[in-house]
Formats: sequence, structure tokens, C-alpha cells
Amino acid sequence: MDKPQSTALLFELSRPGRRCHRVPSCDVPPMPLEQLVPGRFLAETSLPLPELSEVDVVRHYVNLSTRNMSVDTNFYPLGSCTMKYNPKRHERLAALPGLADVHPLQEECSIQGLLELLWHLQNLLAEIAGLPAVSLQPAAGAQGELTALLMAAAYFHHRGEKREVVLIPDSAHGTNPASAAIAGFHVVTVKSNGNGLVDLQDLMNKLNERVAVFMITNPNTLGLFETNILEIAHRIHDVGGLVYLDGANMNALLGRCRPGDFGADMMHYNVHKTFTGPHGSGGPGAGPVAVRDFLAPFLPVPVVAREESGRFFLDENRPLSIGRVRSFFGNIGILIRGYCYLRTLGPQGLRQVSDQAVLNANYLLHRVREFLDVPHGQRCMHEFVASAARLKRERQITAMDVAKRLLDFGYHAPTVYFPLVVPEALMIEPTETESKETLDAFADMLRQIVQEDANFLRQAPHALPISRPDEVRAAREPVLRWLPDS
Repeated sequence: MDKPQSTALLFELSRPGRRCHRVPSCDVPPMPLEQLVPGRFLAETSLPLPELSEVDVVRHYVNLSTRNMSVDTNFYPLGSCTMKYNPKRHERLAALPGLADVHPLQEECSIQGLLELLWHLQNLLAEIAGLPAVSLQPAAGAQGELTALLMAAAYFHHRGEKREVVLIPDSAHGTNPASAAIAGFHVVTVKSNGNGLVDLQDLMNKLNERVAVFMITNPNTLGLFETNILEIAHRIHDVGGLVYLDGANMNALLGRCRPGDFGADMMHYNVHKTFTGPHGSGGPGAGPVAVRDFLAPFLPVPVVAREESGRFFLDENRPLSIGRVRSFFGNIGILIRGYCYLRTLGPQGLRQVSDQAVLNANYLLHRVREFLDVPHGQRCMHEFVASAARLKRERQITAMDVAKRLLDFGYHAPTVYFPLVVPEALMIEPTETESKETLDAFADMLRQIVQEDANFLRQAPHALPISRPDEVRAAREPVLRWLPDS
């Protein structure tokens, strides 16, 4: 039986002879295809592309688009990922022809405007971080982490020091251990204490002169500010190590404090999160790194620089550089959006961003705490982690059941089962762009859901085309191409 048109693939809708349009015959003598394309690139047979009318193609993609969930259509409280509204003004500015149409191989003299913009962005990010040297090249937060760790490795190698250990709290972002391992370091986990913060005694037990870097997310993934951050940084520096700040949660600190001032030597930004830009589905992103002056020689090349004459250029003459980590200058479109966001808001606007993000999170925490446990903290920064452990114990309702049911009401689910230090975790981040009305509606719906019948919840979502796919099998046995049944 044929699938309904609304769920069928283009290949399944295909019918021989159907066309969107027909091109008239060419009245110019054709050139043999072999002269245009080398023979080794030519297929022996034509591709089995679907044959469709224009209306079938349009309806197919429009129907798909209506199933998308995004910050433009739904509330997206995806903890740790900062899925907030992206100002459309910045989209238009990033699409200006003088920016969007620049080719990375143009001569520097022809892109002075773009280089000046990037130079100013470097300085803005340096000021916000309290760290003087910046590279815009990394393409995402995880690559920013890796870039900083490669710089740390190069720095210690240059000094003739053998340091192979990176300390990482158990409440850190999951990419931290992966980045450290890829950079060639041995990862050692530091435990959290009963308050969800770094256990200082456990840190001291693992701290020695083999430690290269201590990676810390601050605020951490529980939405808590590390109150002992100055003491932690002091102890790391005492043994000659470096402090790396995962800057993914900078939207809680903007205008309030600077990582360089509380001891960080290196950090990355998630421009696509903190300063807005399209986010999700693997990209695009931008993860600039900011470092102290003694680490500046190791930054990736090129770095945008300015001569005394005022001319801007790409500085490639950096003999201690770790080299390129991304092609050309990085993800320019996202960097431009970040620059526009910074210039639009200014210093006071950035402070209002963090104030509102923290206010929204604490308001929602207060509402959610009435019917779900929140293991760590009566207050939070920009996000908090609730737990469905009691629901699971008493009624066999899991965090996943709650998350799936939220989809029925047009809400994206919070991050579930992370961080691992909270059982049945629901990690909720409302961001600064949501209204009180949206937060109240979400809290009311969440309260209703946790009171629903357990069997009903275990089968949610009920109003979507797909309910509970076998996610484990999909990850282990991915099907990446369509094949006909015959």
C-alpha cells in the first residue's frame, strides 16, 4: 500500500515523465561533455533522480517545514544550548552583499571593511573576557576547546615542561573530556560536593605538577556559579597549570564579571549561543578563543591585525602558532551576526541580557520547584536542573516520558539525562528572550503533565507523526540512504 503523500519520500512520489519544467532545445552547437568534465568523474549511467511536478516538490518541502520546531515557532528551553531568539535585523545585515559576497581569496586591500569589522570584534570579545588576545577562527565551541588545549600543549612544550593531565569537574560539558583526549591529554575527573560545586579536597588530592589545565564551566551545568573560583584558580596557578573556562554559559555573566578577572587563562565563546545566530542541527557555529598575553604567540593563524597606518591585514608571521584550525577566517556569517549583536546592545544592553537570563531562570525554577525536585540550589544562574527521580520511583514516570509529552503541546523538551550528576535530569534554560507569559504557560503545562496517567505518558507523544522511535537502534544501525522495496 502506498504511503500518504504527506509522509512519502520524493523517490516514492516519483512518476516517470513528470517534470517541473522543460528546457527548450539548445540552439548552440553543444560541446562534448568529456571536454567539460574529465572522464573519470563521469558516471556510466544516469542518476536515478525522482521525476516530479513542481506542485509535488513544493508541497513536499512545505509539509516538511511545518514539522520543524525552532525558536521562531516554539519555546525552546534546551538547557546548556541557549536556544534563544535570533534578531532578524542581524540576519539582514550579515546578508549585505559587501559581506556575504566576499571571497576568502581576495586581496587584503579589497576586504579592508570586513577585516576592520573582525578586528573590532576581536577587541570586543577580548574586553568582555578580560583576556587580551583573541582568535576568531574556531568554528564551534568544541573546536574552541580543542584549539585552546592545543595551545596549552604547545605552550608547555615550548617551555620544556612535561604536563599530560587535564582536570575536569564531573559537572562539566561533555565535550570537555573529548577535547582534552583529542589534544593528547590524560583526563582526570574532579568530583562535585554536596552543593553541586567543585570539591576542593578532591581537587587538591589530584593536583600536582603533571597538571596542564583545569577545565571548568562557570556557571556550571547545574546553573551554579563556582563561589570558590578565585581559590581554585590560585591553586592551579601555584603548581604552574592553566585555567580554562568553558564559555558556553557566558550569557549569565555578560557585563557582571569577566573570566580573566577571576583567574581564567583561556576561554572560548559560543558566538552562536551567547551573541545569537542560527543554532542547532550541527551548525553553523563560531567558537573564538580568548587567552592571556603570554599565550598569544600560540594562537591559530591568521590573526587580524592593524598597521600603524590604519591598514588591516592577516598576520601569518607567528612562528609559535599552532597553525590553522579552520579554513580562512572561520565562520564569517556567524561572526558578523555576533558583531552586530554586540554593537546593537552595547555594554548596558549586554548586562541586561545576563540580568534577564538569570531572572527568567530563577522565576521558572520557583514555579517548577512546586511539583518537581530541584536537587541543587534554591537559586540558579541562567539555567537549572530538575529531577524526575521521585516520579520514576513512585509512578515509573521517567524524564524521557515528560520530555516526549511536552512535544504534544508545542514545547521543545528540556535537555534530559544531563548532567549525569542528577538522576532523571531535566535541564531547563528559558533564556532572556522569553516573556513571563511564556514561562507561566510552560510551567502550568509541565505541572499538568507530571499529574497525567503513567501508561499514557509512556506512549507520548500522541499528536506527532512519529511517537517513540528506537533511538538506540537508530544510533547503532543508521540507515543513511533510501532503497526501493523491490
